[in-house]
Amino acid sequence: MAENVLSGDQLAWALIAEKEASIICKQADVQYDFIAHKFIMRCFGQEILVDAANYTIVSHSPLGEKFLHGLGYFFDLAALWYLGKARNIPPAGRMISPASISGGEIFQRGTHVLPLDQIAARYGGDLESFYKRGVELGAQQMEYGDACLRLFPFPRVPVTMILWRADEEFPARADMFFDATCEQHLPTDVIWSTAMTSVLIML
Repeated sequence: MAENVLSGDQLAWALIAEKEASIICKQADVQYDFIAHKFIMRCFGQEILVDAANYTIVSHSPLGEKFLHGLGYFFDLAALWYLGKARNIPPAGRMISPASISGGEIFQRGTHVLPLDQIAARYGGDLESFYKRGVELGAQQMEYGDACLRLFPFPRVPVTMILWRADEEFPARADMFFDATCEQHLPTDVIWSTAMTSVLIML
């Protein structure tokens, strides 16, 4: 029986295969090339091409290739689950901490703790570089903290990163928030992968 158990990526590919392309496009806010038979998705400002027939995910930009194939397994699987699970629900505009979602305690344990301290260390004294990186990733500047970016790993899953400079009392700090609808589009473990990709792509 164990031989019939599908892996995470096999399950995600199966979810995509069982839906019509037009339905996925509407639910995930992506496009579909009916000639090349590929989904076209904007992720961190880059164009990602998903070929469900041949089980491939590629990007023609160096930055896109970096977070597809240069950051471990985090992003590839998340992209597939997003296409398979996203719903036609726009962002609520209300931010929540990853730890507050169902099962969000994984964000507070061991290797699952997000390395936001590295974001603070790198950009806490260089807000200009923080915003410059945001421009490269197609992010929006927001008015929170000392500096703030809203990244778009997936069209319906914005990630807000807030940076606080060091002062006389506290060291530099970085915080991350998801839109309150994130659980409508991704399972908790995939939200974690999305969060980890968002941190790593900024470093």
